[in-house]
Amino acid sequence: MDIIFCDELLQEIFHRLPPPSSSAVSLVSKRWRRLLLSSLSSLTLRLSPNHPPLPSLSSFLSHHTYLSSLSLSSSSSSSAVATTAFSDSLLVSVSAACPNLTRLRISTGPVSLLPLLSLSTSCPRISSLSIILSRPVLSLFFLSYFNCLKSLNLTLTGNGSPDSISDQFTSYSTPLELESLSLSGIRAGDYALTWLWKNCSYLTLSKLVFENCEGVGDNHSFSCFIKGLKSLHEAELKTCRSIISLILLNLAENRSDSLSSLSIHDGGNRESLLHFLRETRCNLRKLDLRLPLDLEDIHLLEIGTKFNQLHVLRLQSCCMVTGEALKTLGLALSDNLEELALTNCDVINKQNGYGFLVELAQNLRKIKILDLSYNHTLVDKEFASMIGSYCDLRTLKLRGCSRLTNVSLISLAKNCRHLESVDLVYCHGIEIEGVEFMILNCSKLRNLQVEDRKVSEAARRWMADKVIEVQI
Repeated sequence: MDIIFCDELLQEIFHRLPPPSSSAVSLVSKRWRRLLLSSLSSLTLRLSPNHPPLPSLSSFLSHHTYLSSLSLSSSSSSSAVATTAFSDSLLVSVSAACPNLTRLRISTGPVSLLPLLSLSTSCPRISSLSIILSRPVLSLFFLSYFNCLKSLNLTLTGNGSPDSISDQFTSYSTPLELESLSLSGIRAGDYALTWLWKNCSYLTLSKLVFENCEGVGDNHSFSCFIKGLKSLHEAELKTCRSIISLILLNLAENRSDSLSSLSIHDGGNRESLLHFLRETRCNLRKLDLRLPLDLEDIHLLEIGTKFNQLHVLRLQSCCMVTGEALKTLGLALSDNLEELALTNCDVINKQNGYGFLVELAQNLRKIKILDLSYNHTLVDKEFASMIGSYCDLRTLKLRGCSRLTNVSLISLAKNCRHLESVDLVYCHGIEIEGVEFMILNCSKLRNLQVEDRKVSEAARRWMADKVIEVQI
């Protein structure tokens, strides 16, 4: 009994150790190594298809009694057939050794149907699944066997499409109660997705992600699904120009007001975005746009009119908007906006600000997180005039602002007394003395990102005393 109690106590201690310390535990003794393995709940492995360690993998995983989260990736590239065989064998090993698994991510390559069915039986508690399937995909009905599934990340690869999709399993009596759905690589001919649109619960899905997608399968089924969602809080659309209009138009027709976060990167449509902004019933709190050629002043004016409760606004590579529109938007959002990102913003880079940032800052005094990364023409004078309005700033990102010098850091330390994190990587005008000044004069600083060559030995001692983490 005493031994069992001692083992449980050691396992609890191991749980609380930081990663650098826990890696040394296994060197103490075989018993400590066994206890460490059995206490781990999360594991990430990088494996090579060129080495066949599969019997030993099952044995290795079986020692992790409390393993609930597992991520498997590959360290080399092989043919599709080889990676599928490798991934299938990994699934077999996982099924045999990890009965308590709740989260599985396998990105070594496509997996086949039979190992997935075996996984659903051997690991019935899986709630999060990330897999790759190879075309042609005939059906996604196998997902119905994962009774606890809440999060699905599905990627389709390869060429080819089935001659037909069987309607035998189109509808399933019990809805798939997903809370998060992420799809990547979908094409117009991937009609197996119809099963998802007809069987996912309208009531539970809160996050929907499309990445590198050119289609949604059956457009009608998808449209009905999007319009019917009752609890969608977050939508991310990345590199999906072919389907962006379809998604935005259907989101605009959704009568629910639950959507609070929208992210669109690298592929938009001006008319569809404008229609969504005007017609949607949702009240966005977070908006993240990287649309160099599809975001214009009229969109910013609609955002300011419709979403004055916005807390987070991120604009990247905004080439077609003007400083006047951004200032008008800032005034409209002044009461609630807490995070602002203007990354690689042409208004700053082309016009060198011309006071635009100063006027914008005067209207946004509640900002706590500010990202001005990769604005290469931002200079000390403009920065110093602007930063005085951000007295409540906690996080500042200046990565790639190459014309800023140590002078800007003096203004920063003087005005932003609550600053906790700052990113100065690739700020070529900032030198060792500027970094030292920041460390000595920002009393609440806890995280600093800067090149290693700019951190002196004295600065390292001061950071150790003040518990400041430095990231390169």
